[in-house]
Amino acid sequence: MEELDALLRDKVRVLGSQLGGTIERQLGDGMLEQIERIRKQAKLARHGDPKERETLLAMLHDISDDELGPVVRGFNQFLNLANIAEQQHGISWRRSEHLQENVDSMFSELLTRLESSGIRGIDLSQQVADVNIELVLTAHPTEITRRTLIQKYDHIAQLLQRRDDLRDGHPDLANIEQEISLIIDEIWHTDEIRQVRPTAVDEAKWGFAVIENSLWYAIPALLRDLDQELRARGSSALPLTAVPIRFSSWMGGDRDGNPNVTATVTREVLYLARWMAADLFLRDIELLGMQLSMSEASADMRQQYTGREPYRDCLHDLRKGLEDTRRWADACAAGESTKKVPILEREDVIRPLKLCYDSLVDCGMDTIANGMLLDTIRRAACFGMSLVRLDVRQESTRHSDVLQAICEYYGWGDYNGWTEDEKQTFLLRELTSRRPLIPNFWTPSAEVQEVLDTMAVLATPAGDGVSCYIISMASEPSDILAVALLLQACGVKRLLPIVPLFETLSDLEQSGPRMDKLWSLPWYREYSMCRQQVMIGYSDSSKDAGQLAAVWAQYQAQETLSRVAAEQGIKLRLFHGRGGTVGRGGGPAQRAILAQPPGSVTGGLRVTEQGEMIRFKFGLPAVAQRNLKVYVSAVLEANLLPPAHPKDEWREMMSQLAAAGVSSYRAMVKDNPDFVRYFRAATPESELGKLSLGSRPARRRSGGGIETLRAIPWIFAWTQMRLMLPAWLGADDALRVQVDNEQLPRLKEMYSDWPFFRTYIDMLEMVLSKADPAIAQYYEERLVEPELQPIGSVLRERLANMRKLVLAVKEQTMLLENNKALQYSMQVRDPYTDPLHYLQAELLYRERQAADMVSSQVERALMVTMAGIAAGMRNTG
Repeated sequence: MEELDALLRDKVRVLGSQLGGTIERQLGDGMLEQIERIRKQAKLARHGDPKERETLLAMLHDISDDELGPVVRGFNQFLNLANIAEQQHGISWRRSEHLQENVDSMFSELLTRLESSGIRGIDLSQQVADVNIELVLTAHPTEITRRTLIQKYDHIAQLLQRRDDLRDGHPDLANIEQEISLIIDEIWHTDEIRQVRPTAVDEAKWGFAVIENSLWYAIPALLRDLDQELRARGSSALPLTAVPIRFSSWMGGDRDGNPNVTATVTREVLYLARWMAADLFLRDIELLGMQLSMSEASADMRQQYTGREPYRDCLHDLRKGLEDTRRWADACAAGESTKKVPILEREDVIRPLKLCYDSLVDCGMDTIANGMLLDTIRRAACFGMSLVRLDVRQESTRHSDVLQAICEYYGWGDYNGWTEDEKQTFLLRELTSRRPLIPNFWTPSAEVQEVLDTMAVLATPAGDGVSCYIISMASEPSDILAVALLLQACGVKRLLPIVPLFETLSDLEQSGPRMDKLWSLPWYREYSMCRQQVMIGYSDSSKDAGQLAAVWAQYQAQETLSRVAAEQGIKLRLFHGRGGTVGRGGGPAQRAILAQPPGSVTGGLRVTEQGEMIRFKFGLPAVAQRNLKVYVSAVLEANLLPPAHPKDEWREMMSQLAAAGVSSYRAMVKDNPDFVRYFRAATPESELGKLSLGSRPARRRSGGGIETLRAIPWIFAWTQMRLMLPAWLGADDALRVQVDNEQLPRLKEMYSDWPFFRTYIDMLEMVLSKADPAIAQYYEERLVEPELQPIGSVLRERLANMRKLVLAVKEQTMLLENNKALQYSMQVRDPYTDPLHYLQAELLYRERQAADMVSSQVERALMVTMAGIAAGMRNTG
């Protein structure tokens, strides 16, 4: 294998050496030597010699309880430092060519192709401005790293960037490395594991911090970059308030299965977002006040501000309004009343800034106008005074239960027992009734009252910061009409978008006909103004039917919804509920977007960014800027240079593959009576609950099989023991049947010519490269009772067959032949990740044997192994 990029290897070496120095100073050279011996032995064991592996296992078995903590912490922190080095090196101007992955030239090359197709000039600039991308930040519990440590990791990344920018031999290099050493000391003395589970408000504040520290800078930098490239080709400048990308959040609004997200929490988060927006704009205004000291101004400016420094006078008024807003939001978040009149609309921020901008341009001071002032205008256009718009999500039966309770109170009948037509008749009648729906003297259950309280929050000024109301497990038009009725009954006057979420295989298959029925209702067409968002769920459909059947159902649902919307005259925007892993729709953004059905992103793109992927993709301003540019390029290409529609024979092949895949997947996961027992024995699924990952419970309800388990811990657990089962199970049998039927040439053709199928196979390859049957087998040998172990043997055999099938379709001799960057990444990580796997299996064994007598050292070490493996795998849930 080729050597890792020399500069990246040097960064990893420096960070590893500094970590080693920290361990030696804290625990002595004996502990450092022990960790180093384990690392070197793990590297030897990687080559597949059983004797070397047995030697490694013996070394790990001999570790005492007192030594466990330092050993696992050492490996865990190295993996976190390796992540920092990789992330920072990915944006460094000094990285090797083979690690650039074409991101830097992606937009420029796309512009060339667009110009060749006849799209240029003002049309091109307007197309970029109108791509209509919305990224939705969610707090799904896969971000295992504490915020305190994230801030320290970010500081190290900044120091590595400074180190890159200085020439060899610069006198400051030694100071930079000394500062890195200091921060690594701080990291080592900081607890990696959260002792208290974060609240939903804590999660929202973490989301605000991502904006404050990264996206606040990335957005104007992105627009400046796009603008320069467009102008260089003779296109017009982007409009001042162009917003190709916006941000929303589920943090504090996603109450589906999370009893910790209440109306009170949502209200507090909405006001905190207002406070944060005002605070960030105040910081900008403070800097602009120092810059805009000039006195020459346009007639329009002089008409409003007659003083010697009109720009500062204008900014002073804006600053006063923002200070009032901050005080108002602070009081409201605390539940106090205030008479302050705040700035609530983005236009109220943009208007005075635009006045300053136009005046500077009129007076020939374009350079000043297009400096920080333009950046602040663009921030105002993107983030507004709500900073990040909040989605509210609730499960459909919660609304049905409210209506059931109301009907019972009035004696109207059994709402939940009615047919769909009866429900629609009732709902439409009540939507046009002038009589209040909710009784005045009524004491409903706590669950019903909570739904109504949430609706009431949306009727307050804070509710203007809510972007939409999402209904999970939506299945019929009545689910949407029920929410519309309850919003109306609780005083919500604006026509808040209501978004059905189709998650299971059957719901995806029926999504088109059900939306067709809804869009045929005159009342709803007027309510929605013929605009509709529909959310496609990736997590639950994959857990329900297997990844292969799920991706095909998602593809077909998008096609059908797009067609039906066009027929009904509805402007459709699809919302993709993706996760960080392949098992939850994850993967490179560009590939994922271009793999969508042609025409399915014409209304724009809305997509979730979840858990640890937010930090990896948007944690640093330069990293965020690159990833945002990828989104713009991909959506632009999907709309203006869409791929051809798939051939009928390819669609038929996919339908056959999906049918075989879901049958094979469910035969193992749902029909095998011993599978759930094997899963819980072989993986740390039961122990994951000890990690204070997020505010949401891991299960929808206690007991039961995998249907009660959320998709994230389901995937997280399989990743921890390296079988990666959710991403490939079922696809192995489906592909094998077609290869046995001599259909390999057609599969190769589909891989070559169909972006959807190529992306799916490439994602499979990536997951398979991270799977490790030897490690999975060790977990089984250590943790699973003998009568269940045949299940593991079958799964590992199927995994091996899956690898052969992917290689055959891709016509390769080894996995990742064409992905050198990931090869190098895993090459660096394996010697550190492998010992954590073996130690985790050993610690699980000790804990399960000891029951309630487990030592605190063992329990803590076990949690650190989970964090370390998550860092090593990168996309954990």
